[in-house]
Amino acid sequence: MTTPDNAPDASAEPTSVAAQDWAKASVDPQYRAAVVDLLGALAYGELAAFERLAEDAKLAPTLTDKAELAKMASAEFHHFERLRDRLAEIGTEPTEAMEPFVAAYDSFHRQTAPSDWLEGLVKAYVGDSIASDFYREVASRLDADTRGLVLAVLDDTGHASFAVEKVRAAIDADPRVGGRLALWARRLMGEALSQSQRVVAERDALSTMLVGGVADGFDLAEVGKMFTRITEAHTKRMAALGLAA
Repeated sequence: MTTPDNAPDASAEPTSVAAQDWAKASVDPQYRAAVVDLLGALAYGELAAFERLAEDAKLAPTLTDKAELAKMASAEFHHFERLRDRLAEIGTEPTEAMEPFVAAYDSFHRQTAPSDWLEGLVKAYVGDSIASDFYREVASRLDADTRGLVLAVLDDTGHASFAVEKVRAAIDADPRVGGRLALWARRLMGEALSQSQRVVAERDALSTMLVGGVADGFDLAEVGKMFTRITEAHTKRMAALGLAA
């Protein structure tokens, strides 16, 4: 997950929906549908992150690294459980809320399967951070209850600092590694943005929220600014890894 220093600024002045709690905001059926989609997408993303980290642990070069990734995987699963339980609390079947997003997430992971330990670290760091940036941006437009949950599950599990430490050490040991990983990270960025845009385009409630049709959504100009901020945050993370964006 992205670190606070690298995340886009989501501390904008609360909008009218952001000043409400779930009970008041959810009266609007379109807003409710958008939140269900958002939580469903985030829940499946956390479940997929758990599975991926568990798989990446098999590639770890040492037992210490394996244990560290296992701990992070456990944290991701706990995030999934919180989102699953919240969906149930608001009267939504969690699996039904997640189902529309399975194909996009699974396609992304198939197309970006890492070939080694370092590619797996970069993928988790870059891919998770892009997703976190997006959700943090949207969180500023959510009701207080939903916003609090979304921001809580986006808390860094420790993967960011772990990935930076390991990748930079690998580049110091063999500078040629940096070029390969930079190309890999650029591919990940493109695939992540492509899949995100596909998901939003296919879900009417989410797309309407983003372009200002649901309560306090973004207008089209702000959507462009949002993706600019996400791209800028990605560039900063690449620098932290010691890679060229």
